[in-house]
Amino acid sequence: MLDADFFRRWMTVTAASVDSEAERLTALDSEIGDADHGSNLQRGFRAVKDALDKEPPATPGAVLTQAGRLLVSTVGGASGPLYGTLLRRAGKTLGEAAEVDRQQLAEALRAGVDAVMKLGGAAPGDKTMIDALLPAVDALGESFAAARDAARDGAVATTPMLARKGRASYLGDRSIGHQDPGATSAALLVAALLEAEPGDAEAGGGE
Repeated sequence: MLDADFFRRWMTVTAASVDSEAERLTALDSEIGDADHGSNLQRGFRAVKDALDKEPPATPGAVLTQAGRLLVSTVGGASGPLYGTLLRRAGKTLGEAAEVDRQQLAEALRAGVDAVMKLGGAAPGDKTMIDALLPAVDALGESFAAARDAARDGAVATTPMLARKGRASYLGDRSIGHQDPGATSAALLVAALLEAEPGDAEAGGGE
């Protein structure tokens, strides 16, 4: 079972991953966006980590809800509302349970992904974070490792796509050949699940 401590670790590991990959995310964004994706997410997840360290929420849902709220208020551009919606909707779906299993987490994240698709109007194949998140959610029932691999593969698969949503869509055919920064950062978020889980993560624990 996954408790509030696990969810705080998830956000802390995500913050560390974004820190280490910020330059890469910004470089990807410089090709097809505003060249600020890494720095924006870095600021947001640092704020999340600091807040969770200062006053840890008591339930998994509360951790995600607070994290989502902070991302909306601290991350510029479209990333704040999109990541904020993902985590807040997932947190609301988990409710006030003290512990959840991996399947419940998968269902909550699916609700979050659905909310993001509604907010941004994106669908699979549009070269967005959805292309990493949807495969990850589908694989999450198997294991965190499977979800990590699915998200990573989904992010890489955006490279030959034509962007149909977001700023990259303004480039038309010039968006082809560049990996989407949003899908790349989403893959970091999913990969952090595996790193945050103690013990038999590779064996697919957490239920």
